[in-house]
Amino acid sequence: MENMQEIAAKPARELPSCPVETTLMLISDKWKVLILRDLLPGTKRFSELKKSIGNVSQKVLTAQLRQMEQSGLVRRTVYAEVPPRVEYSLTELGYSLKPVMDALWNWGAAYQAKNS
Repeated sequence: MENMQEIAAKPARELPSCPVETTLMLISDKWKVLILRDLLPGTKRFSELKKSIGNVSQKVLTAQLRQMEQSGLVRRTVYAEVPPRVEYSLTELGYSLKPVMDALWNWGAAYQAKNS
């Protein structure tokens, strides 16, 4: 199976024919969904993301953010300051996943309520 970086970089003509598979290809990793969740309210620095997401290594978070940047979901902004400041935000395409994230939230909340 191809890694996510190779898949995310594919031109549209090489995307899966199934739209659900395409969506999952872009956000199927647990960390990517949590990154989306934490960037929906607004821009965050790397350290803020790492803290809000929880038990993710710096290496994995960096890789996930790079993949999401390559797929056009996340924007990385570097400020020429000392020390350098890097911020992450969702692109318009990233924000377009809000209804998907809302549906996941609502389903999860209903499941929790039913099973608690």
